[in-house]
Amino acid sequence: MPKAYLAGPDVFLPDAPAHAARKAAICAAHGIEALPPLNEDVATLAAMTEAEAWRTIFAKDLAMMEQADLVIANLTPFRGASADAGTLVELGWFLGRGRPIFGYSNSATLFDDRNAALVARWPDPMPGLTVSGFGLPDNLMIPGAVEAGGHPILLPEGGADLPFDSLEVFTRCIALAARALSVR
Repeated sequence: MPKAYLAGPDVFLPDAPAHAARKAAICAAHGIEALPPLNEDVATLAAMTEAEAWRTIFAKDLAMMEQADLVIANLTPFRGASADAGTLVELGWFLGRGRPIFGYSNSATLFDDRNAALVARWPDPMPGLTVSGFGLPDNLMIPGAVEAGGHPILLPEGGADLPFDSLEVFTRCIALAARALSVR
C-alpha cells in the first residue's frame, strides 16, 4: 500500500486529530496509507524549549516524508493570498526527489483575484510592482511544481470556494492519486 504524506496547514485546525482521521479513512478506502504530520506528543513538546520543540517537529516531519511514496498537498490559501509556506517547503522536497505530487485547494478564486483583494484592503508597500497570476490558482511555481509531479492542482467544481476544512476536493485528489498509482 503506498504511503502518502498529507502536507498542509490542516495541523493548525482546532480538531486536527479528528480531521486527520477523516482524511486517513478516505485514503484507506482508496488503498493509500495516510501519513498526517500531527504532533500527538504534546506533553513532551510542552516540556521542551521552543528551539527543541520546533527542531523535533521538523525532524519528525522529515522522517515521515522519507517514508512516503507521494505527497498530497493542501494548497488552500492560508492566512494570505497563497498556500502555507511550510507546505510549500514540503512540496519542494517531494519535487526534488522526483516523487509523485498531488495537490488540491478548496479555493476556486484565482491568485490574481486574491492578490487584488489583499492590495485593496491594505496600502501597497511597494507601489508599481506587478504580480501576474497567469490565470493560475497560485504563484506559478506552485502549480508548476505540482504539474511537474504529474497532475494539475484540483480545485472545487462549480467555481465556488469551499470551507477550509472541506474534504470534497481532497477526496477527488485521493481518487486521482489511487488511479494514477493503480492501487484500486
